Amino acid sequence: MSQLSFRKRLQTGAPVLADGAMGTMLHAYAHTRADACFDAMNLDAPDVVRSIHQAYLEAGAELIATNTFGANQFKLASAGRADKLAQINRAGAQLARDAIAQSGAAAYVAGSVGPLGVGIAPFGAVSQAEAREAYALQLAALLEAGVDLIQFETFREHKELLLAVAVLRDMSPTLPIIAQATFYHENLSYAGYPPARVANDLGRAGVDIIGVNCGSGPAGITEALRQMRFAMPDAVFSCMPNAGFPEVVGGRILYPASADYFAEFAASAVGLGALVVGGCCGTLPEHIAAMRAVLDAPPRATTALHIVEVVDEAESQEPEAPTELAERLAAGLFTTTIEMAPPRSYRTEPLLQAARRLRAAGADLINVADTPAARMKMSAWAVAHLLQTQIGIETVLHFPTRGRNMLRVQGDLLASHALGLRNLFVVLGDPTRIGDFPDASDLNDIAPSRLIQVIKQGMNHGMDMAGNSIGKPSSFTVGCALNMGADDIDREIRILRKKLQAGADFALGQAVFDPQRIHRFRQRYIELCGEPLALPVLMAVMPLRSLRQARYLHNEVPGISIPTDIMTRLAAAGEAAPRAGLQIVQELLAAMAGLVQGAYIIPSGDYDLAAEVVAHIRERGDTP
Repeated sequence: MSQLSFRKRLQTGAPVLADGAMGTMLHAYAHTRADACFDAMNLDAPDVVRSIHQAYLEAGAELIATNTFGANQFKLASAGRADKLAQINRAGAQLARDAIAQSGAAAYVAGSVGPLGVGIAPFGAVSQAEAREAYALQLAALLEAGVDLIQFETFREHKELLLAVAVLRDMSPTLPIIAQATFYHENLSYAGYPPARVANDLGRAGVDIIGVNCGSGPAGITEALRQMRFAMPDAVFSCMPNAGFPEVVGGRILYPASADYFAEFAASAVGLGALVVGGCCGTLPEHIAAMRAVLDAPPRATTALHIVEVVDEAESQEPEAPTELAERLAAGLFTTTIEMAPPRSYRTEPLLQAARRLRAAGADLINVADTPAARMKMSAWAVAHLLQTQIGIETVLHFPTRGRNMLRVQGDLLASHALGLRNLFVVLGDPTRIGDFPDASDLNDIAPSRLIQVIKQGMNHGMDMAGNSIGKPSSFTVGCALNMGADDIDREIRILRKKLQAGADFALGQAVFDPQRIHRFRQRYIELCGEPLALPVLMAVMPLRSLRQARYLHNEVPGISIPTDIMTRLAAAGEAAPRAGLQIVQELLAAMAGLVQGAYIIPSGDYDLAAEVVAHIRERGDTP
């Protein structure tokens, strides 16, 4: 039957209804054990597989997933069927095609691909190359069979999902992709990533449809969808929940969600912007038929699904996954972060919109300043949490010690970790006398170097300052301040050595407008310490917008020195000074190549200019 291509079908804007649970149906039809090799039934019981596809087509599904979810070499090998990998995948596609042809429906075949089911390096024994080869073998068979699209699904590790997507894109740059991640308690992936971050990464990977499936029932899936769409408002989304949480009754696995409840879910999901809806574990043709009915009915007001929190009392002692910043530092990748100051009101949308632009330009992280210049601002924690959960970009939370006693410091650290804010920049902070409330408390019980030690050698090992247990150890990545352009280099190096001994993971460098100062600092460090500085440094760069700003920084901000030739260029530029400032930043970044491991852009509120700097860095590659 002649029909629109899948992409053109999406462009009509009408929701696409996918099918339901293949595994649940196979288990019921064939009385097969739940852990059996269902994929091999494409060869062993093709009539059963075909009849299940036909049941979903009769219920109104127009997107049929092949019975190949686990048909990769690792899972098939555990069942002794790895030698039949190509045949199983090709047969899976053909059975779906046959069912569509027999039903006369206008439907599409999605090649179903799930995770490999093995640990991938650096957390498992299977190398990245071996994982890529395994995905390539399965995808090659599905592509040969002529599927209309690939549906990656039930990936609890979204980085494995990104790897699989990359393999497919190398093999077929144009085939449509649905990429669906799975979230668990508190709507986090197995590695601790929120839906917004996952959606952001999948969007960058160039998938056609960003999705969520399995893991939970309609309520949890709907909330994950909401967070994804807020982070990526222009993307296309899919969602396919389980029919609630499974129960074992009389030896049978049953799912409690009714068909009517799924109809309500379909209306809610489409209202939230999902263009592809379907079901996962426990969803049967009756659920799909109910969804079909509501999708075909005239639009009506829907009630948001109530989300019931499920608390797991058994606390896992597994270490937290490293933050993206920690991974980038370990891999030696050039990292770009932009400083954003919290607003002076409770309105955050302008800031979130700016963060979206910065993320789109290629920013790796956002630095959230805490009461910069001792001015009253919204809580930096709240801003950082909003950026991570709603925009999907990781943050570095500035954590000043000034104005905090030891009791508050530790409580604030626990709160930060609970909110998922695990990258910290520990700094003394600006004195209150220069800010809005000069009479406010300016005391502090702990110096930055000591606080770094408390975090890295105490809390990250499960203990507070007094040696008491905090339960599961924290997993903070901690940065310190560094001025490589200091006039007294020896004193700066002595302070830095204390921070290194305390366990600092990286440094945010004060802006340097003369790269020779960085050379001098590094050389002097070798002379005093007998070894090169190994600490990753993200050097601050400030796009200057006027001669007046440059003069103010040079004369009134401690630690910043701007050479005369830069002053002269800004004066000569006149009204074009912002463009000259951008050119100066680009030249400084080029001159710093090999001397620093990242750029810490301080845009003074001009986030469009910061986006241009980020775009310039991306154009030049991972290192300027």
